[in-house]
Amino acid sequence: MSKEEHKIDADDRCVFDVLNERKFTVDYFQREFSWGHKHIEQLVTDLTTSFLEYYEVGHPREKVEGYNNYYLGPFVVTSKGGKKSIIDGQQRLTSLTLFLIFLNNLQKELGGKESIEPMIFSEKYGKKSFNIQVEERARCMEKLFTEAEYEPVPEDDESTVNMAARYEDVTEAFPEEIKGEAFPYFLDWIKYNVILVEITAYSDDNAYAIFESMNDRGLNLTSTEMLKGYVLSRFSDSEDREKANAFWKKAVQTLHGYEKEEDQQFFQAWLRAQHAVTIRAGKVGSSNEDFEKIGTRFHSWVRDNLDKMGLDANRPDGFRELVNTDLKFYLRQYEQILKARKEEIPGLEFVHFIDHWGIAYSLSMPLMLASLKPTDSEEVSRAKINAVARYIDTFCVRRSINYRKFGASSIRYTIYNLVRELRRVDLGTLQAILLKRLQEMDEGWDGMKSFGMHGQNKYFIKYLLGRMSTYIERKVDISSVFKTFMDRKFEVEHIWAKKFAAHQDEFEQEHEFENCRNQIGGLVLLQRGTNQSYGAKSYEDKLPHYIKENLLVKSLHQLSYQNNPNFTNMVERTGLPFRAHEVFKKADIQERSLLYQKICEQIWSEDAWVDNAE
Repeated sequence: MSKEEHKIDADDRCVFDVLNERKFTVDYFQREFSWGHKHIEQLVTDLTTSFLEYYEVGHPREKVEGYNNYYLGPFVVTSKGGKKSIIDGQQRLTSLTLFLIFLNNLQKELGGKESIEPMIFSEKYGKKSFNIQVEERARCMEKLFTEAEYEPVPEDDESTVNMAARYEDVTEAFPEEIKGEAFPYFLDWIKYNVILVEITAYSDDNAYAIFESMNDRGLNLTSTEMLKGYVLSRFSDSEDREKANAFWKKAVQTLHGYEKEEDQQFFQAWLRAQHAVTIRAGKVGSSNEDFEKIGTRFHSWVRDNLDKMGLDANRPDGFRELVNTDLKFYLRQYEQILKARKEEIPGLEFVHFIDHWGIAYSLSMPLMLASLKPTDSEEVSRAKINAVARYIDTFCVRRSINYRKFGASSIRYTIYNLVRELRRVDLGTLQAILLKRLQEMDEGWDGMKSFGMHGQNKYFIKYLLGRMSTYIERKVDISSVFKTFMDRKFEVEHIWAKKFAAHQDEFEQEHEFENCRNQIGGLVLLQRGTNQSYGAKSYEDKLPHYIKENLLVKSLHQLSYQNNPNFTNMVERTGLPFRAHEVFKKADIQERSLLYQKICEQIWSEDAWVDNAE
């Protein structure tokens, strides 16, 4: 190996220097982009919160230079023959690029003229290419850049599908208070005050050695480690301290088994749920308060707010109880939530549902922990968690069918206030508060009459049809797994083919036909292969195939009502207006929409919402 190949450089760079008119490829073993909703929401929240901590109305633009820097972490590249390949840090750099694309699209809406496009793509000899180059993702990036949305196609890989979803998360998470006068200041801050460390190796061997070292051993103390150091320093007995340290280390190791930074997510959720008091107002110039400070440096917040936690720096007993009672209890409940998010667990079904369609992780986790008390039994704790999750589920579904957003930036203040209201209440009081909140909602089920699919709600349509399909099948004692319907092998299918000419007896204009075709009553959930095989056929040709599908689809066919006592008894028992449709006209879509509405009213009934899920 030559002297040049042994060389390793490490340079701190602002976002502008990292991305402006530079090209990176992604190493083959780093190909998948896997960040989830909570990761991108946390990134956007951290960045915007850090900026708002310093921004004040009336500041001159040059004042931004003196604002705080935000350290986004290191990334590792190899440099060979003038080409740079990302070895470690792809998740952050890809997410940052999605964020910049969103900011550029927002700038167009706001009439801004700041130069951020060269950080997203660059042009050479008339050919445009994105600064992070992965061929399979180019079409998605292009659509997001030019149209601010991308509809995945069957041949897309997992990373591309994920990128489209994460772009939507960015849109939901970005706060309204930065969309006015503060916006150009925020762009300056992102470009020049957000810092990364670029580590460059000139051989594959050195690059992979750095990659392994950084992923095997943390380079910096995390907020969790600093909090542990402070809390344990308050213990007066060395034996107690050793026991607490062993428990803490094991707990963090367990949380890391779920996600690399799950420990930090836990402490943020717990402290917000049980101890945060003040909330930043949703307007420009407002200072960060308890809920926001916990999201950035929770170890510092604890040290500065011992009174809010009922602690005294000179009384070790309080810190022992904090670890041995509170921490152990809330960790156990938090891990129970993590398990229920991934798999349907009896008594915690709604926790699983909101993992597919719910409010931001930073809002839902403290909300589910807020009412819990260490004196609660496991049965009571589960009932409380599930009640809150059911409220979140109902809130999100009702907002969605009425085309109302519920991104973190728009409901943050409302949810954090609800966290304070629910804090350590008993189960009956909790249920009463949540039911009252639902009854006060403006968004009702009548929205189903005009609800339909558009470019950005296809995943919700899939979720809604999946919930309805699961509910109906379980009502007739079919062992139905909701998670199966959310798999990529299931797709939303139009009952009508995209053939305006076949429906001109009912529609004069094509856009009227399309609007009706996209209504919820004209949609079903089918397996991908089946969908592709007869998607373009007429309804009469499709109908014989529907009898082989899930029960909600089968119900279109008259055979479902013959020699099928479980189904017909369920229809009679529930009063749901099921019937076979030999033809499918405009009136049938409207009738089917009403059926779907009635099913939803039963699934999310206010009278029974505190019961277990069907």
